[in-house]
Amino acid sequence: MHFLYNIGILFLGLGMRIASVFNPKAKEWIQGRKNIFENLPTVIGENVVWFHCASLGEFDQGIPLMKKIINADESVFLLVTFFSPSGMKFYQKREKIADHIMYLPLDTPKNAKRFIKHFKPSQAFFVKYEFWYNFIHQAKSQGTRIYNVSGLFREEHRFFKWYGGIFRKLLRKFDWFFVQNEKSEKLLHSIGIKNVTVTGDSRFDRVIENKELAVENEIIKQFKNKEDLFVIGSSWPEDEAILIPWIQQFNGKVLIAPHNVDENHIAAIHKQLPEAIRYTESDGEDVASKKILILDTIGQLANAYSYGEIAYVGGGFSGSLHNILEPAVFGLPVIFGPKHKRFPEGDAFIENGFGFSVKTTEELREVYQLIESDYDEISRKEVEFVGKNAGASDKIMTMLLAGNCWSDE
Repeated sequence: MHFLYNIGILFLGLGMRIASVFNPKAKEWIQGRKNIFENLPTVIGENVVWFHCASLGEFDQGIPLMKKIINADESVFLLVTFFSPSGMKFYQKREKIADHIMYLPLDTPKNAKRFIKHFKPSQAFFVKYEFWYNFIHQAKSQGTRIYNVSGLFREEHRFFKWYGGIFRKLLRKFDWFFVQNEKSEKLLHSIGIKNVTVTGDSRFDRVIENKELAVENEIIKQFKNKEDLFVIGSSWPEDEAILIPWIQQFNGKVLIAPHNVDENHIAAIHKQLPEAIRYTESDGEDVASKKILILDTIGQLANAYSYGEIAYVGGGFSGSLHNILEPAVFGLPVIFGPKHKRFPEGDAFIENGFGFSVKTTEELREVYQLIESDYDEISRKEVEFVGKNAGASDKIMTMLLAGNCWSDE
């Protein structure tokens, strides 16, 4: 099975090379890994702690724990790897707390051995998911303590299938799993993995931290101008297909922050909403008189939610729902698309009455009116929920410092 896994990894690399001819993201994936071992930092004598994050969302999820580890031990050399180009590209928009960031090389036995031999990490943290066999095997063989942070497991994962033997073996190399919910804990128990603790989702810690660090945005403040503001965050064309017809009839103020801010996408939105003003073109303009602001930049959205009353978060039509905790921490009831199965916070929001799933423009209109009718109570419950679910990174750090989260592997 290990042989078949390695064959699959080679096909993954080959597929990326072929896709890079016509897919910009695949091209970035390939180019970012060129000569990757020629630019490694010198870490002789360093206490390397390694966090692997699939993309930027997982990096945000890991930041609270990263900070606690750094604060507890000044000798730590923090290494962060990303699988996705978006993680590398947009890291610059986040706190630069890592000593070194890089793409994770393709998970071949040769790459993994070279990577682990160079860095010799004392601890490795895999955030949420993405479990690469060769890297984990090599790390474990040289004594690295390996942890899963904010893990989230579902029945359809390969670990729980009849053919998942090699992947179950991989999970047994972990010293501890700090998972988001009891369902994940039960699934791991069902395959004989008992070194599990339910600590919750560290993204709650991150959004609370972001709220405390929020800075004033003069342009958005002027645009809002004491009126209620509907904030649309990380929208995709599928979201915009139901949103734009509603915006065209809506009398209130709207800020729309598309996930993709390339010129073609922004121009397509602007064409349908010609009365809108772009954020990057708003300097010197009377933004207070405008009804629609297109946020055509990266890194402003989390703060922008602080000016809103109600939010729509994109990705729910593709099954890749974006972070609904970001608006929730400010008390904005959240609307999103119908495909949120992979995101338990979506179900939790709906069950608690401050999350709303819609499929059509008409449903969006009805939900908006429903929220308005009981806004204060909905918002209050939401803020309370976020506060109650904070503390995952504290729980993890307590266990790490106590030294009682080591497996017998």
